[in-house]
Formats: sequence, C-alpha cells, structure tokens
Amino acid sequence: MRVQAAVVEEKSGPFLLQELELDEPRADEILVRIEAVGICQTDIHIQHQNLPVGLPYVLGHEGAGVVERVGAAVTSVAPGDHVVLSFQSCGHCAQCLSGKPSYCELALPANFVGARLDGTRGIHRPEGNDGPPVLGHFFGQSSFATYALTTERNTVKVPKDIPLEVLAPLGCGLQTGAGTVLNSLDLQRGQSIAVIGTGTVGLAAIMAAKAAGAGTIIGIDINDDRLKTALELGATHTVNGSEKDVTAEIRAITGGRGVDAVVELTGRPEQVASALAAIATRGTVALVGSPTPGVKAELEMINFGFGGSVRGVVQGDSVPQLFIPQLIDMYRAGIFPFDRLLSHYDFDDINTAVADTRQGKAIKPVLRIGATGR
Repeated sequence: MRVQAAVVEEKSGPFLLQELELDEPRADEILVRIEAVGICQTDIHIQHQNLPVGLPYVLGHEGAGVVERVGAAVTSVAPGDHVVLSFQSCGHCAQCLSGKPSYCELALPANFVGARLDGTRGIHRPEGNDGPPVLGHFFGQSSFATYALTTERNTVKVPKDIPLEVLAPLGCGLQTGAGTVLNSLDLQRGQSIAVIGTGTVGLAAIMAAKAAGAGTIIGIDINDDRLKTALELGATHTVNGSEKDVTAEIRAITGGRGVDAVVELTGRPEQVASALAAIATRGTVALVGSPTPGVKAELEMINFGFGGSVRGVVQGDSVPQLFIPQLIDMYRAGIFPFDRLLSHYDFDDINTAVADTRQGKAIKPVLRIGATGR
C-alpha cells in the first residue's frame, strides 16, 4: 500500500514528506493507521546522526492510531482498536521473559538498525525510484508516516474516549520519566528527589514524584521558563544550574542531608558527578540521559561510601502494556496532567515542530497525521 512518510535523507537534513510503499502485515504484525505521533529528542539525535545508525530513515516512535488490519497470529488487538505504540523487544530473551523488556538483549537491532530482527524491511521506495533503500521499523514502528507496521510487543490497546493526539507521547518520553520514579526508583511517600533537566522526561518525573507523595521535589535546569513549569507541575523547589552550584543548592534545600534520589537527564559528566555528591545515605542516581558515545565521568569514590549507587535506566523499567494504562488512569485522576506539555502541529509542519523543540519553544510537540494521505 502507498503511505506518506517523513524521510530524513541525509545527516542534519530536513524531514521530507514522500510517498513510500508499505507491505501488508505478516502473521505476527499489526497495521496501524497513525493519527498522531510525538516528536522525541531521540528522533532528532538520529536526524543529526548523533547516534550514527544510518540514513535515509523513517523515524517516529511515539505513535498512536487505529488498528487497520492484523496478522493471523495476533490476538491482543483487533481492527478498530485505538492503540499507543512503544519500544520494540524480542519477547524471547532472558530479560524479556523476566518482565524487563526495556533491557531486551536485542534492543539495539530491534529498535535502531532500521529493519525487522530477521533483517527484512516492510517499507520501500516505489518501483522506479532509484534512491537508496529506506530504513524503517524504528522502535518497531516508524510512525512519522500515515501507516505503520507494529507487533503485539510494542502495541498497547487504549480507551477510545481520550483523543489519540493526547495519548501519543505516552509510548516513550512520558513513560520513561514517570517510570524512572515509580518503577526504577520506587520513590516512597515523604522521600526527596532532584530532577536534572526539565524537558518532557524530567517534567514527567516531577509529576510522578508529586503523585507518589514525595516531600521535596527539586527541578534543575538552565531554562527559567521550564523551571516555572516544573513548579506548576509539582516541584517544591527549583535551581538554575547556570547560576548556582547544583550540589550545594540541593544540600542547602535538604538541610545538608541530600536527596534520596536524583534523576539525571542531561548526560553531561559534570552533572553526573554533581548528582552523586548530592544524594543522601543509600541514595540513588538514575542515569536516563543520552550521553555521547565515549564520554566519561569522573566520580569521587567517597560518595559511594554510605550505600550510594548509580544505575542506568531504560524506558523507566516499564512493561508498556501494564504501565501505559496506569499512566492513563493517573491522567484521568488528575494527578498526571501531561497534556499541559503538548503542542500540536500538522504533519506538513514537522520541520517547524522540530525547530521549536530545539529552540525550547515547545516541550512536547505532537504531529496530527490523521487524514493526511488517506
């Protein structure tokens, strides 16, 4: 079938809307008509080849839409169901079988190499177009398109009474931020937390911390507008990291004790060191940022002396089929108002949406795809 897709043809090049061909779903696949898709920093990293996985590529990994057709082996969704799309996993390795699909042993090929795990691709240039082959299946979806092929492992059935243009971002950034607090750190009522970086993921972490009943919630950024939003969404304190020493400010706010947890989202070595120096006894630093490959952080060993720990977190340790419905329930209850982060754009305006994201004008842009290309 013919689809409209946004293709990045070259490093740092624009997203170009092109007509491509998409295969019919295999026995284990689902054809989803994409209604909306969030733009994530990971999409932009691939666009600029900060993660050098190759181009041209159809990106997009926060899709939401309506099931159009399903393969013979698919049982969890049916045509007409509303779905949110998330990360891909193999479903068979030790991590997947132990309920930790975000740490799938095949996570890199399943999400980034531009093909199915068997090496085939379901998206192509039309016959007669002699351009280089297009990569697809990004996060098992490539949802910067009017239709996408997915699997049961990364497709989550959702209620029909909430617009898909609201639910779309739940599949990655919001899930990651909230999951880091609620799943990875298991933050308890009355505990304290600092969040370094208050973009989509950081603000999701702050909202989740408030929902968990945290006592002290410190938002840290260099953008005063983002810090104002952090206060509105649950932060009890904010720190502008370009003006003040982050570790000293956290210690001062907590009476010298430090915080029980830090969510570090910048991927900057100096911030990792600051975070570790700011935790309380047996505190934990969760590293969620996307550092440049090869970057190293120097950490003072004394900061591990009282049970402190640093751990990496992927997708908030989430099982999407379980956690995304939980986030929707929290949204309905008014304790996870993530819709306040969203800015909506038409599909044709994808490059404007990306530019607004990079300039800090939009926190979480969402593309309305809907009728485009039908």
